Amino acid sequence: MSMKLKKIVGVLAAIGIAAPGVAMATNGYFAHGYGMTAKGMGGASTAMAKDTFGGANNPASMVWVGNRLDIGVDWFRPIRSAERSGAADPTMNGSSKSDSNDFAVPEFGYNKMLNANMSLGVTVYGNGGMNTDYKGGELPNVGGTCQGFNPAGAAGAPYNLLCGSGKLGIDLMQLIIAPTFAYKVNESNSIGVSPLLGYQRFKADGLQAFSGFSADANNLTNKGYDSSTGYGIRVGYMGKINDMVTVGAAYASKMKMGSFDKYKGLFAEQGGFDMPENWNVGIAVKANAKTTVALDYQRINYSGVNSVGNPSTNMNPAIASTLGPVNGRGFGYSDVDVVKLGVEYAYSDALTLRAGYSHTNNPISSRDATFNIIAPAVIEDHFTLGFTYALDKNSEITMAYMHAQENSVSGSSLFNTWTGNTSGTETIKMYQDSLGIAYGMKF
Repeated sequence: MSMKLKKIVGVLAAIGIAAPGVAMATNGYFAHGYGMTAKGMGGASTAMAKDTFGGANNPASMVWVGNRLDIGVDWFRPIRSAERSGAADPTMNGSSKSDSNDFAVPEFGYNKMLNANMSLGVTVYGNGGMNTDYKGGELPNVGGTCQGFNPAGAAGAPYNLLCGSGKLGIDLMQLIIAPTFAYKVNESNSIGVSPLLGYQRFKADGLQAFSGFSADANNLTNKGYDSSTGYGIRVGYMGKINDMVTVGAAYASKMKMGSFDKYKGLFAEQGGFDMPENWNVGIAVKANAKTTVALDYQRINYSGVNSVGNPSTNMNPAIASTLGPVNGRGFGYSDVDVVKLGVEYAYSDALTLRAGYSHTNNPISSRDATFNIIAPAVIEDHFTLGFTYALDKNSEITMAYMHAQENSVSGSSLFNTWTGNTSGTETIKMYQDSLGIAYGMKF
């Protein structure tokens, strides 16, 4: 990697690390697409070779891209809310909307042809979406149910929605740097590999009411940011069946990440938070000279990460230490299946138009509504539009817009486990919008 490229990657990594409260569009907490071209096509990208985001989509695509650089930013706006109603104790009923709704999410990719059949590049991308920032004070402090869970708050301000003190929320940011090598096996087929180098940062606030259920209450909440690093690998294949049809497939291993030591009393496996295994397959069909239709299927295996996939009801509720052990409570995310459909139309030599749709099964069940007040990743449907406009033969601007339709999950409050079913029902909601712009340069 050249010194210039190292500097660029370093700057992008620093931006990702320093950006406060980075959030992402969600299939669970994976982005709906990586790279502005894919984002305009509902995320469909496995069998497409349009930009330098193969390290996130399909490493084998990079050798078809040529010498190229892409840099962009996405304005992302998730609107999240939570409500508890129907509690026999009226002090438990309340609602709140999460603040911190506007986020800037950077993206970067670079590719260099080593010769006609080999390329070396890098993709810098992120995950997130487990992000909330409720101001707190939604529940009155008048000696009700919350006082039993958080007596230390009795002399202070009103409680937050989870009976904690002060603001309530979490912030998770995951940054992945993917150096990518791709090789043309012959004129129609390629393979690629991307070592995945991960950095993640996390903090949690306002969870004091769960101190009595933590194996390490001193490392449960309000500890500020903690970070960890780790690694994994993504491999991919791309094949041009004929002039009309291209297929692709990619597999990413679970990324083994270091533990969040400041939150080993919250996450299962004493602060463990690996990035889940995922894989995708896709097909792109050139319907005519101007129109290409792309279809992807993606599988994300959240259940393979205990802190994410373990049910929030795990272990006997009468046992104190149910937060932190290997089999302790998690967020209850199920594995998700994502279908992505995109259409690209070459309106002219300079202007290419795109549209897309993706659907995923909601990873959060009603059983886990309480824990996911702080991580309401309930989105199922994304609708997208986008375009690329060529500034000249070697440079272009790409934009993409996404709207994720509001979805909600309701379920019996986890507090009912301890209060004899007097704590009512909780509902979590989210919808999202994003608008991004990227500059691409061929060289």
